Amino acid sequence: MSSTIASRRYARALLEVAEEGGLVEQVAKDLEVIRETLESSRDIVTMLKSPIIKGDTKSKILKEIFGGLGEKTLLFINLLCRKKRASILLDVIEEFSALRDERGGIVNVDVTSAIELDDEQSKKLIDGLAKYTGKKVRAKLSLDEALLGGVTVKIGDTILDNSVKHQLEMLNETLAENA
Repeated sequence: MSSTIASRRYARALLEVAEEGGLVEQVAKDLEVIRETLESSRDIVTMLKSPIIKGDTKSKILKEIFGGLGEKTLLFINLLCRKKRASILLDVIEEFSALRDERGGIVNVDVTSAIELDDEQSKKLIDGLAKYTGKKVRAKLSLDEALLGGVTVKIGDTILDNSVKHQLEMLNETLAENA
């Protein structure tokens, strides 16, 4: 079983348990703490991926590090370690977030603009994207002066490119074909 499939299954199971217990927000906060810790510590990630270190040892180390987290989250980490799946912990966290957003009707959108958007422009754009997708939009705004003007929007696998750079490239291709 690929790690993506396994990650999604574990994440779905954790989300269902959290929903049953009314602990979705608590588990999400716990997982965010774990994600931040793992992203800032290469040593812990290396330990999780090491086939030499036994699952019980990994579980004890993680319990020592994350002892202040919720009971369900600690039990879940223990389960991953016992099933020799500790190496996919970050992937499970990503999948959990994606599933939670999906169930909550939230879509994550990456917006890149040529200039800094003010609050009013950002709000208009986000409202338009919410109307376009039919979901709540969580936008991550970034700046890329190479676009020359306009914006690019990435929604999942879909890219909406309304940048001047893209339009110039398209014009250049059209002129090259007709030359």
